[in-house]
Amino acid sequence: MDRKILFHVDKGPEDLNIAISNVGNVFNALSCEECSLVMVVNGPAIRFMKKDGEHAEKLEQLARKGLSLRVCNNALNGFNILPEELNAACEIVPAGILEIADLQREGFAYIKP
Repeated sequence: MDRKILFHVDKGPEDLNIAISNVGNVFNALSCEECSLVMVVNGPAIRFMKKDGEHAEKLEQLARKGLSLRVCNNALNGFNILPEELNAACEIVPAGILEIADLQREGFAYIKP
């Protein structure tokens, strides 16, 4: 059974910490072949996606396990963050909210820590 799970992070570091823990728990419970995990980051949480951020190493580890980390271009612009400042694991999407809607249409379960 392929589980498709979408984690939405848009606020502070507490939400990101919970999402990181949730993703790790899913990977511990299931093999990578049994799940598709996506984390969409928009709003103020975009500030925590920088390559020199405190969460950078953990996010990169989760990405190596199979997490797709998608960040909102609108949030980047809104918070004056350049693409080259981002963690290498990040994929920029035009609008985080549209990415969420598209993933839900594809059958991803929505999780909001």
